[in-house]
Amino acid sequence: MDGTGDVQRWVRGWRLRLLDAGMLVYPAVTVAAVLQHSSGVGAVLGCAVVAAFAAGYLLAAAAAARRAARPFWLLVGGCAVLFAAALPFAHADAFFLAAVVLSLAAPRLPRRAAAALVAVSAVAAVAVPWAVRPWQSGPGWTQAVALVFTVLMVSAFAEAIRANTALVEARAEVARLASEAERARIARDLHDLLGHSLTAITVKSTLARRLVTAEATRAGEEMAAVETLARQALTDVRAAVSGYREVTLAGELARGRELLRACGVAADLPTATDVVAPDRQELFGWVVREGLTNVARHARATRCTVTLSAASVAVADDGVGGPAPHGSGLDGLRERVEAAGGTLSAGPLHPDGWRLRVTL
Repeated sequence: MDGTGDVQRWVRGWRLRLLDAGMLVYPAVTVAAVLQHSSGVGAVLGCAVVAAFAAGYLLAAAAAARRAARPFWLLVGGCAVLFAAALPFAHADAFFLAAVVLSLAAPRLPRRAAAALVAVSAVAAVAVPWAVRPWQSGPGWTQAVALVFTVLMVSAFAEAIRANTALVEARAEVARLASEAERARIARDLHDLLGHSLTAITVKSTLARRLVTAEATRAGEEMAAVETLARQALTDVRAAVSGYREVTLAGELARGRELLRACGVAADLPTATDVVAPDRQELFGWVVREGLTNVARHARATRCTVTLSAASVAVADDGVGGPAPHGSGLDGLRERVEAAGGTLSAGPLHPDGWRLRVTL
């Protein structure tokens, strides 16, 4: 994104420099007018005034690019004074310099103030050459049209630059939010996927250690199950990172039954999942996974029951109970449920036990 921003700034700077160079046409036209209407010392002074004006304009444009407000407005004021000083030398054509001054000021003023200033300047461009009889010229229609057209063009260009800058900033913000959302998704999925698998591995490893001397055959079976779980956990991690993972209600019930058996918890789990609509089975699978993992980790229960209906799933046990933990597992599950338009409740049962319930 930084590379894109650098390119955008370069393109914007190149366009602004081109516009700045193009605006120097007006001082050049004014110099020609000075040489036409003045001679001798007056021509020299007039050209010096216009040269100072051009230098002030370039400095003001540079200050605007740096967003240095105070130097910019001081330079714009100086250019306005130089425009007035050029009037006796260039006559009506000095109003081309007024177009340059207004092109600097108008895009940075409130719209009403800018419109009023442009209107007054256009009227002056028309009336002043006609009112000053020694200039021997009629109304300055050409200068007035050039003034209005130039200000409109520069204002439209400035508005396009502002809109383009806002678009680039919006794209950067969207990319940042997408990156944060993806990190949150990976963190949530890793917790939900690995929490269950690592809990089962821990329980089975402990059981195998106890059985290794007394029941070597069964201990070998448990360690084989640990290897299978470890491989599945690795697959789940790869799936979570790549964004592709499949959680099914039937699969979670089968794995949960094995996990509870290893923990010595009597499992009362449904044998069929047909009552749940296909579009809800994945979410209910996440609920079962989180609920049974918490039973194995924290409950110290002797019995666990999973209840299914078309619109709800509940995981209850007869363990120690207690307040609902504020862990990333329940938080991530709550995000999934809320995204599906459901509600999650988790808390102790009386007199003993704990229940996790999700309703859609």
